[in-house]
Amino acid sequence: MAEEAKWYVAHTYSGYENKVKESIEKTVENRGLENMIMDIRVPVEDVIEKHGDKEKIVQRKIFPGYVVIKMVMNEESWYVVRNTRGVTGFVGPGSKPVPLTDVEIARMGVETVRREAVKFAVGDLVEIKSGPMEGFSGNVEKIDNETGTLWVTVSMFGRETSVEINHTQVAEVQ
Repeated sequence: MAEEAKWYVAHTYSGYENKVKESIEKTVENRGLENMIMDIRVPVEDVIEKHGDKEKIVQRKIFPGYVVIKMVMNEESWYVVRNTRGVTGFVGPGSKPVPLTDVEIARMGVETVRREAVKFAVGDLVEIKSGPMEGFSGNVEKIDNETGTLWVTVSMFGRETSVEINHTQVAEVQ
């Protein structure tokens, strides 16, 4: 299975998210599994509810029925989570746990993912080093620093074409 901690999603009975979180935390503490199950979260957001002329800030679950867990996936950690009262399984095909991607983690606001800085600027001449467009050269026309995506204009079949590519797949032409 996995040797490094990743974020997984466990499905729970609706309304049991906080109970599941507390149960897993107690089990981790009792069994000394802090090095395998690092963090358990129930993502919430603050919502303003109005009752007549009164406003009240209430925390509402963003994903009702789900708990997000940062863990090293192995037989023991899987067993602990899967056999916690209120857990119906992991999210994934056939209840096979699938870790969340960095993009999903960032979108959910569960954890800020540190990204490698984009070292290119608009107008730079770059060569594509990997992927289906490998070998093509072009100019950087746009950069999204949050996702690390570059839009590079390459000449294909005699036409200028914009290609969306990750900054790790290109190198600056000297």
